[in-house]
Amino acid sequence: MSLFTGKTLLITGGTGSFGRAVLNRFLNTDIGQIRIFSRDEKKQDDLRHELQTRMPELAGRVKFYLGDVRDPASLRSAMNGVDYIFHAAALKQVPSCEFFPMEAVRTNIVGTDNVLTAAIEAGVKTVLCLSTDKAAYPVNAMGASKAMMEKVVVAKSRTVAPEHTRMLCTRYGNVLCSRGSVIPLWIDQIKAGKPITVTEPAMTRFIMSLEEAVELVLFAFEQGRSGDILVQKSPACTIETLAKAVTAIFAPDHEIQTIGIRHGEKLYETLLTNEECANAVDLGDFYRVPADNRDMNYDKYFHQGDTHRDTLTEFNSNNTCLLDVEQVKRKLLAQPYIQAELAAWEGA
Repeated sequence: MSLFTGKTLLITGGTGSFGRAVLNRFLNTDIGQIRIFSRDEKKQDDLRHELQTRMPELAGRVKFYLGDVRDPASLRSAMNGVDYIFHAAALKQVPSCEFFPMEAVRTNIVGTDNVLTAAIEAGVKTVLCLSTDKAAYPVNAMGASKAMMEKVVVAKSRTVAPEHTRMLCTRYGNVLCSRGSVIPLWIDQIKAGKPITVTEPAMTRFIMSLEEAVELVLFAFEQGRSGDILVQKSPACTIETLAKAVTAIFAPDHEIQTIGIRHGEKLYETLLTNEECANAVDLGDFYRVPADNRDMNYDKYFHQGDTHRDTLTEFNSNNTCLLDVEQVKRKLLAQPYIQAELAAWEGA
């Protein structure tokens, strides 16, 4: 954690699942201060009291800033003295963004531009923006807004020296048990004695734990270059497999009901497009997609002959490692959220 020794980290959307996971990871390090920036005063108050109860000796290192990424003034007031930013604030529910696409534009695109502009003005060293697999070949408003967010980050990175402010993205798949995701919904349905609902059993999704998501963030902070998009080589599973794993843990043979695909959903997700694979750098457990830093004078870059490219043509949730029910079950049982819910279920 030497990169963060004595530094100040600002987390936008800091009361969400990602923000809290990053906060928990950094609190036990030698970081100087963590600032939580979000628009929900109730969630901030809940988190403040939780920290004071759970780790009173560290709670004083966390400062709370009420504001909205849509409001540049509120961002500027939170950035004085900040070294690093983890930008997680977003509208991320696919159906909600389908019905209110301009809200996704205002938060995910304009809000990100506001964060970057304020960070550059304040001399922030690094801004890491959280993206999603839905930004690759987007078919829904949420994915399209995140794809544009990535474009904003890459374009902005071309205009600012990386030694002044480094800007990059991480792109991730579904995070197990995160707020608003399907597993908490299924557990609530099981508790209520109702069938758990799946959209399409054959649909595949990348899956990663919150801890793995934080590992991607740390790797990007340490290894990423300005304009990069970094991707973790995540496994995937079908929705049916995930549902069977959840029911096997909480209520074997519980009814699973198919309700059909919702607005804006894909049958499978993509973490690297065919076009990105042409330039992607294999870093072991991760892929790095470097920014295309050519200018618009394309004739300068003309060359003859074929250029070497990676043999990978697309990295999606159908061609990655597909986990079976037992493998997903083991992954779920390692999650603190599942452990807590299971203990409560067995004690009821």
